[in-house]
Amino acid sequence: MRKKIISVLAISAMCVSMLLGCSVSTETGEDSLDEDNASGQEKTTENETEISWIFYDDLDVSEDLVTKGYKEVIERFNEDYAGKYHVNVITTPTEEYDTKLNALIASGDIPELFTCHPGPLMEQYVDAGVAADLTKILQKDNPDWYQSFKDGIFDKLTYDGKIMAIPTNFSAALVFYNTRIFEEVGVTPPETYDEWLEVCEKIKNAGYTPIACSAKDPWCISLLAGYLCDREGGPDNLQGITEGTLDWTSESYINAGNKLIELSQYFQPTAAGDSNDQANAEFTSGEAAMLVQGSWVIGEINGRVPEIEEICGAFRFPAVEGGADPDRMMVKTDNIMLSSKAEGDKKEAAIELLKYFTDDTAQKYVAEKAGKIPTTNVEVDTAAAPKQYMYVEEVLNNTTATFGFYNESLATAEAGDIFDDAIVEIYLKNATPQEAFQELQDYYEKNVW
Repeated sequence: MRKKIISVLAISAMCVSMLLGCSVSTETGEDSLDEDNASGQEKTTENETEISWIFYDDLDVSEDLVTKGYKEVIERFNEDYAGKYHVNVITTPTEEYDTKLNALIASGDIPELFTCHPGPLMEQYVDAGVAADLTKILQKDNPDWYQSFKDGIFDKLTYDGKIMAIPTNFSAALVFYNTRIFEEVGVTPPETYDEWLEVCEKIKNAGYTPIACSAKDPWCISLLAGYLCDREGGPDNLQGITEGTLDWTSESYINAGNKLIELSQYFQPTAAGDSNDQANAEFTSGEAAMLVQGSWVIGEINGRVPEIEEICGAFRFPAVEGGADPDRMMVKTDNIMLSSKAEGDKKEAAIELLKYFTDDTAQKYVAEKAGKIPTTNVEVDTAAAPKQYMYVEEVLNNTTATFGFYNESLATAEAGDIFDDAIVEIYLKNATPQEAFQELQDYYEKNVW
């Protein structure tokens, strides 16, 4: 049975050292040394109820179209509720987000709303009592709002029968490719892993980097490796690991590790030190032909390099011959949780903002501007959406099942970090697949099974 390893005290203890290095304002929930990292900080009137939302991007400077959509929601909300409610946005770089949020939680200065990924990261806040139960708010108090969401969208956000987060958009992981390079080289999207290697070799011989990837930001290479794990063993892999009936050193995981090594010869030479942004730039600059990413990247690359939309296609992650179902797709939602400490007018303001994030205006923007999948049943003008949106929909329409990102589907957040580290070690050849996955095996034997 899965062990519950995080409690309120554990979160607090984890964050004490963080708090020694920063001064957190108990009035605004913002780092007093980081005043420039807040958005929506216009002067408020005495009668306005102020709330805070913490997010992992800067709404004022980001070129990411998803982030720009969030900014539009905040501005629209503050304008519509001027004199009554006002939301302040606490922003932080993606890599520092969990640290900052946990520091605020440890201080007792929890933002009314906070963004959170599904899986063990979300579960730790549920177990610690930090997040509010949204079931009654949705199903009884606001049934029309609840019915506006797509069927099944709350499945991975429900714990012990309680809905714990509101999904704002939906992403799927695919292989994005430069159609111009593919045409020049004379190759087509591969169906199988072996065909993929052949395509990579031809692209490399033509003078291009076949695949752009980041190992500096471990989740990037972990995303690709997670697909290899699933293509090798399918749902039996994660189920077996969860139930303790399969070892991390089993053949399917070792095979996935070996395939990662084989495929990595086609990464850019600087992949070990390149960040996610640098890997994306390698693709948008035309240096690299392919990029394995979530569909959130559409808004990011189109926002920074608008012309990429015309030459960017996408295909499903290739099948492993003799492996598992190749039509399974890796997916996730972006989600916002409500603080359990939010009460009275602050709670009402936060709920209203959650509605704004998922109203028709916001959800149409998600698809028609940012290229992500809406979480509600809003009608989308596909002709207005980025071209990549149609590729994503086409692959989704042929999907037989979905699964979460591997590092977000394990027993604990720590296990996800160990998985990421193991994948990087395999790529750097600092460890064999057997040695790297043994680290996970040891962790599970000690902490999970």
